[in-house]
Amino acid sequence: MTFESLGLISPLLTALSKTGYSEPSPIQQKAIPPILDGSDVMAAAQTGTGKTAAFTLPLLQRLHDSGQSARSNHTRALVLTPTRELAAQVAENVKNYGRDLKLRYNLVYGGVKINPQMMQLRRGTDVLIATPGRLLDLYQQNAIKFNQLEVLVLDEADRMLDMGFIHDIKKIMALLPKKRQTLMFSATFSDDIRQLARSLVDNPVEVSVTPPNTTVERIDQRVHPVDKSQKTKLLVHLLKQHNWFQVLVFCRTKHGANRLTTNLNKKGISAAAIHGNKSQNVRTRALTDFKAGDLQVLVATDIAARGIDIADLPYVINFDLPHVAEDYVHRIGRTGRAGKSGLALSLVSADEAKQLASIESLIKLSITRDIITGFEPLQNLPVLKHKSKPKRPKKNKPKTPVSESTRAEAKPAAKPRRRRRNVANASKRNAADKA
Repeated sequence: MTFESLGLISPLLTALSKTGYSEPSPIQQKAIPPILDGSDVMAAAQTGTGKTAAFTLPLLQRLHDSGQSARSNHTRALVLTPTRELAAQVAENVKNYGRDLKLRYNLVYGGVKINPQMMQLRRGTDVLIATPGRLLDLYQQNAIKFNQLEVLVLDEADRMLDMGFIHDIKKIMALLPKKRQTLMFSATFSDDIRQLARSLVDNPVEVSVTPPNTTVERIDQRVHPVDKSQKTKLLVHLLKQHNWFQVLVFCRTKHGANRLTTNLNKKGISAAAIHGNKSQNVRTRALTDFKAGDLQVLVATDIAARGIDIADLPYVINFDLPHVAEDYVHRIGRTGRAGKSGLALSLVSADEAKQLASIESLIKLSITRDIITGFEPLQNLPVLKHKSKPKRPKKNKPKTPVSESTRAEAKPAAKPRRRRRNVANASKRNAADKA
């Protein structure tokens, strides 16, 4: 199958040939036709499967074919992403694929001055790529209007929910025209995603290219058991022994990422860290240097690394295992992209045995343990059983009929409830905005 057979117009085909893509990926084959037809689409695809182009290409074509133009402060298409890095990546795709189309696009996210973004929006926007928090800020200042909106795209919807953007998304949905095309892209169709979809999409076409919560088969996954105190030395040993370049290393905390970066630089390994406490300019420069091969190692936290799209990224190393097993899938999905192979290593200490068991249960795979000579752990990594057995349903006991008066007498007096502030989502959003 070719891109031409999918019905794409010649300017897009020319742009694709210039970027080196000749054949559509499975997600592009399944998603592009229904999007071109104007249907709502729910697409499940892991990172590295070409999902950004799967919605960018048909989106640009539909906007081009309509022949309309955006009025001042209006946008015709809105792409919502959970992080700044992912927003920048989508904007880069829009720029590259739409180079021969007379369409305007804008990129807006937090962490930078808002006034220049407001000035750009005055000209009108065909495609607006935004993070939820900054978009709401711009709307409150009358810098963006949605009367002309034709298409809404939610990219990595699962991560938006994980990061606590559900309330922001609902606020944004209330501002948009009901008559629109809606596209949802997510790593999986979880119950939470389906519940969100009920209020967003209308009779959607569902497409999926991988089973939920599975890891890409072409990624070689290994576990190196090691004592916690020896992790940095082992990482330095691996990097120098194999002379690996373009290595993405994940740490659980911002402080841990900073400390590891400092130690790697002391050992003569060029490294930089990206996380929520780094300014957007610093993060952008680090990512640019890493893509260009000027940095050997990029150390990142989970939120900051979301949206990193490097076609030839060969290595991902988990310096710390994530608390949430699903994050492991997202992490190693940075490598093994576009049909290429990749290596995912995890440096695991004895205190991370539970996290490892949860990961293996999720991906339905026992990851090979490989102890490195000279770094044998003093504390053995215990092998825990995977929690794969389903919970037994509770048996319903027959109830004895009770009269209303008896029930009222038996029921204790209700204690006055104390109102508790729900700060969970607020804290998540603050963390996400900083990330």
